[in-house]
Amino acid sequence: MSDAIKHECGIALVRLKKPLQFYKEKYGSTFYGIDKMYLLLEKQHNRGQDGAGFASVKFNVSPGTRYISRVRSNKTQPIQDIFSQINERINGVLERNPDKKDDVAWQEQNLPYVGNLLLGHVRYGTFGKNSLESVHPFLRQSNWRHKNLIVAGNFNMTNSNQLLEELVELGQHPKEFTDTVTVMEKIGHFLEDEVAKLYQKAKKEGLSKREASPYIEENLSIKKVLKRSSKNWDGGYAMAGLVGHGDAFVLRDPNGIRPTYFYEDDEVVVVASERPAIQTVFNVELEDVQELERGHALIIKKNGKVSIKQIKEPGEATSCSFERIYFSRGSDASIYEERKNLGKYVFPKILESINNDVTNSVFSFIPNTAETSFYGMTEAAEDFLNKEKTKKILEGGYKLSKERVREILSERPRFEKIAIKDAKLRTFIADDNSRDDLVEHVYDITYGVVKPTDNLVIIDDSIVRGTTLKKSIIKILDRLQPKKIVVVSSAPQIRYPDCYGIDMAKIGKFIAFRAALELLKETGQYHIVDETYKKCKDQQTLSDNEIVNYVRDIYKPFTPEEISAKIAQMLKTPEINAEVEVIYQSIEGLHKACPNHTGDWYFTGNYPTPGGSRVVNQAFINFYEGNDNKRAY
Repeated sequence: MSDAIKHECGIALVRLKKPLQFYKEKYGSTFYGIDKMYLLLEKQHNRGQDGAGFASVKFNVSPGTRYISRVRSNKTQPIQDIFSQINERINGVLERNPDKKDDVAWQEQNLPYVGNLLLGHVRYGTFGKNSLESVHPFLRQSNWRHKNLIVAGNFNMTNSNQLLEELVELGQHPKEFTDTVTVMEKIGHFLEDEVAKLYQKAKKEGLSKREASPYIEENLSIKKVLKRSSKNWDGGYAMAGLVGHGDAFVLRDPNGIRPTYFYEDDEVVVVASERPAIQTVFNVELEDVQELERGHALIIKKNGKVSIKQIKEPGEATSCSFERIYFSRGSDASIYEERKNLGKYVFPKILESINNDVTNSVFSFIPNTAETSFYGMTEAAEDFLNKEKTKKILEGGYKLSKERVREILSERPRFEKIAIKDAKLRTFIADDNSRDDLVEHVYDITYGVVKPTDNLVIIDDSIVRGTTLKKSIIKILDRLQPKKIVVVSSAPQIRYPDCYGIDMAKIGKFIAFRAALELLKETGQYHIVDETYKKCKDQQTLSDNEIVNYVRDIYKPFTPEEISAKIAQMLKTPEINAEVEVIYQSIEGLHKACPNHTGDWYFTGNYPTPGGSRVVNQAFINFYEGNDNKRAY
């Protein structure tokens, strides 16, 4: 996507099912789990650049020995930084104890980060600052192993205020107001409660305090803890947690908004936000990696037993389509096919825009993430031209000369690499005029392939704010002097904020929203804005289940094509010579391309949870009142 937008968080969990000696003998290293965690995080680095974290739990250590290790970083290369710290500490201990380099039992007791249970996270910031304290995993400490809790997740809650108030009602005083702290304290409260109940049961059965510990480990119901703690959660989430004695869990939201995949064999259990990360790191087939059912938790007991339990009643399946369009790595087999189809299904609109003149059109893509949808567009262009060639040959029949047949068959769509991002360029000058001039040079362009009689068709995976298009890309493309620039979005118009994980919460920033406002002014219908504000304000005292998304009224008077035309006008500055047209994927085309991933609330306003409608109304209220930078949830 040409506009800068942050990514989804990513989780990775590894449970080693064999003793560490097994991995030393089979793979030559006690650090097998750490190595795999490093790869899982790097393969999901696309999901978050603000920070990374790693935590491990040891099972078989003596009392008084550290059994939880954690390291986090918010540096420029956070994954590299945390594993550099891990390597430095491990190597430091081994250098002081050179005779222990092959002693697995000693290493398990004495080396930090070497454990049986490992949790990793890559983060982008939406709620909370990008300080080190905001980086996952979070740790809730206790002297009781069963009460120690480590949490990391890919999520946002729409009702954080309500959840915080519930903690206060329980007698707690959370140290921060962030989604992660609120969720962790919720789980931690009910974890402690279950442990206390089991301890009382153990005492009644005549067990000593020391004997009660293994009793609690064996009988602790993670399912019950998660059911109680997640009762009022509203949002999209993939929540992972480790308990100090060795239990682990991953819980997915009831609508399956946030992705969660897992793999198990007799050596490991692994969970990640992306399927190809597991496939690549563990060299397993696509069908070996399973998707965690919505509303369910994968629970791993310390004894190695793995189970999948329903925690919340599954709702309508509305997994995030933006994962398919942009966020997830395109190496996933089904995502790759879906992105190609997004390019293919938008092609009829492109044909209409260029009057079916494929011969005098150059097709390309920007940025690199749009390359897969570009391949789908090229296939559609080739199919169209092949039909045209067949038609010409059939119409000409035996009268066609060999030269003419050869000429017809040689016709090909013109696919070119037009724009290349200059990764070295930085806009380091604070002055606005100087900065804008530098922004115009972020992309290098290929000269000599576009003629003044050509249409230049550029596909992007999505257009959110249009800022980069207006300030940089269209100006750069216009230097090639095409007749017409057609900017194509493989995704539909982004009209509504996201509240389940993506950093798209400020409705006033969306170019589709700004275009609708301009059209309301031009057509004398701006009163709709005032009426929508009043409707949204009137709902503020209602429960989430009663709230209606009245922001839809802003778009109702206009067709998608009218809004796209207005966007094109807004993007074309006076110095642009070429005609500019903007084409968006249709909602129907999106659903056809991604039939199993129907979460489309940013395009349609159809929020899958009750909290979503409240958030979009609040985002509109913030915009109307001039507080567009204020968080809506």
